[in-house]
Amino acid sequence: MPKVLISGASIAGPALAYWLLEAGYEVTIVERAPEPRPGGQAIDIRGPALDVIAAMGLGERVPALRTRMKGMTVLDIAGNEIERTTERTATGGRFDSGDIEIFRDDLAALLREVCGSRPRYLYGDSLTALETRPDGVVASFSRHPTEVFDLVLGADGLHSKVRQLAFGDEEPFLRPLGVAFAIWASPNLLDLQDWQLSFRDETAGYAIYPTRDNRELRVNIGFALTLDEERGLDLAARKALIRERAAAIGGPVPRVLETLEATEDLYFGALAQVRMPSWCKGRIALVGDAGYCPSPFTGQGTSLALIGAFVLARELARGGADHETAFAQYETRMRPFVKANQDLLFRDRAAPDADDVFNEAKMGISLEDLLG
Repeated sequence: MPKVLISGASIAGPALAYWLLEAGYEVTIVERAPEPRPGGQAIDIRGPALDVIAAMGLGERVPALRTRMKGMTVLDIAGNEIERTTERTATGGRFDSGDIEIFRDDLAALLREVCGSRPRYLYGDSLTALETRPDGVVASFSRHPTEVFDLVLGADGLHSKVRQLAFGDEEPFLRPLGVAFAIWASPNLLDLQDWQLSFRDETAGYAIYPTRDNRELRVNIGFALTLDEERGLDLAARKALIRERAAAIGGPVPRVLETLEATEDLYFGALAQVRMPSWCKGRIALVGDAGYCPSPFTGQGTSLALIGAFVLARELARGGADHETAFAQYETRMRPFVKANQDLLFRDRAAPDADDVFNEAKMGISLEDLLG
């Protein structure tokens, strides 16, 4: 039974683990967080990713956990209402699209559940070195003893440790967008009931919305920031930076900023796309944001992760012991789809509309098209 190590236990990692387990692989997942992380933003499942979810037996359970937004209010920087709509939200697009918006932690919990007890989890640990040999990859960890795996797969996000260890410095692969997102959970002190608040101008923006039971808010604030400005900041410095950059925004922001100090599970980072000439090297491969992050602005990160995990695992199952052919087929099948989605962000538009981007991101492509 081939032994596979997956780095990352959010979305791409457990999805990849599920398909590899179904194909008879022995799977270990290493995750630097000490336990599954709560919180996070609302994410979107679109196009062929809906087929992947259905194939995992989650075709009814995922829609049951979708967000329940009934509309949104668009505000100006002072908090005055500009627009009110019951047809769409800033984060999820049009309600009649057939897409599914779901909270990151809800989807992650479902993926872990369908994997069951079959994967071995190494929480609170991270990779420190990878040495590829003809018969496997020697993986060294910060806590766990050194171990040899047949394959190592990086599903560990924008600043992937696997990518760093196998491909070198991340700078050549990152295409910075000059913007950072801060996301945290807050008590529903705005008393929002299935309703989203949104604001965006040239320098900053936010989307604030309640969870499905309306007891909690998910606060998303974006502002200008470079990757260099983000590097080396500890939690306290990140919170101070968020307060500084959001200080000029009125409306609901001053109230939700008061909850920032108490949060311990802050999602924060400068945004970038990941563009690489190859996602595979020897016995190591990348999936999802680690190899081809499109950025949250495309609304396609989760879908690409789910589809990429499915295609990679299917090619490995088809190829048996021939991982080189499987990796090559994975790249051949996924690369045009990835590039088309990433390029949406840079299309020359006079007035880009989020709903147009979301609809184009589906590309009219099915799983059958991707699998050939």
